[in-house]
Amino acid sequence: MRSPICQTVNLPAPAEQLFRMYLDPNLHTALTGMDVLIGREFGAKFLAFGGQLSGRMLAVIEPRLIVQSWRSTNFHSDDPDSILILCFSAVGDQGRIDLVHHNVPDQDYEGVANGWEKYYWKPWREYLEKQ
Repeated sequence: MRSPICQTVNLPAPAEQLFRMYLDPNLHTALTGMDVLIGREFGAKFLAFGGQLSGRMLAVIEPRLIVQSWRSTNFHSDDPDSILILCFSAVGDQGRIDLVHHNVPDQDYEGVANGWEKYYWKPWREYLEKQ
């Protein structure tokens, strides 16, 4: 396993709104363009991008922290789940998301690291700018 993926993004909306958007299946779907199943409760299932991403909710501390077990279809069957940590905070009138994604296997590391910008940060920013 490589070192954790660490990213920070500022988006044009309050942190609390970004937190709610990630956890709301309809808004999460709207911002990524793909159906998502997600819940707030411990152990709730997470499925996104046609089942390419899956996991479970490990912790939700409203409105600041989301922790998920997480894996993609590129993980080998014997790879353990990775752990995704999203922290939400305010930066002026924008929201900031600090991401730490730990335990991503070597064969999917680049795809996951680049995928956050391609499949989340860029479309999320575009979605918010259209609102």
